[in-house]
Amino acid sequence: MTSKIEKVRAQPRRIATSAARARVRRAAGTAGEAATPYHHGALRDALLEAAERVLERDGLAGLTLRAVAREAGVSHAAPTHHFKDLTGLVSELAAIGFTRFNAAMKAAGEQPGTPIERAMARARAYVAYAQANPGMYGLMFRTERLDYSRPSLHEAAEASFAGLAGSVAARSEGQVGNEELSLDQAAAIARAWSLVHGYTMLLLDGRLADILRRSPAGTNAESLLEAMLKATVPRLPPGAQVAG
Repeated sequence: MTSKIEKVRAQPRRIATSAARARVRRAAGTAGEAATPYHHGALRDALLEAAERVLERDGLAGLTLRAVAREAGVSHAAPTHHFKDLTGLVSELAAIGFTRFNAAMKAAGEQPGTPIERAMARARAYVAYAQANPGMYGLMFRTERLDYSRPSLHEAAEASFAGLAGSVAARSEGQVGNEELSLDQAAAIARAWSLVHGYTMLLLDGRLADILRRSPAGTNAESLLEAMLKATVPRLPPGAQVAG
């Protein structure tokens, strides 16, 4: 039987161990907040980065405020403090997606070549972004989950449309107004967007696997896209040339 003296001697060790464990728990619980203080914007950025990781790993269904807080290593109240609710958070995340998406297409469209070649480069960049960021791409087009009254999302989405319209205009050597479109312009933009967006969704959903399997050897998603895009380019009369 343990004597009273041994019990008394063991108490300081137990107290010290408990205190150490408590310190570890406190450190683990506040490490994220200490590393990303509220007042310098770093925590907001860290939460958005955590949200993107959750989105790409667990999908939109797994993207909750609690999941984001847990991923960032901060309190459950932190996302609410910065974004108010889940709609606010995913709207800001979608704005980031549109900004990156636009930058990728803009860079592709600035490559040397004819208007048609640059338009095709933009289409390839469109699909490549979606393949690299399927969760983010899906979120960007989930209108019912987003709040387009938020300035950051509204501006980024408008810039995306402007880039698409500009690409169509460059291909046809026309001009697209900031507000009004002719019926032909509207049809051209809708056609181009439907073509590339539809192809992208089929690709992400794995619906093109059978077509690719049955295509000539060496055919991949990119070469199939290029062949599809070329099929939409109007055939020129014999001897005609495309302006550079």
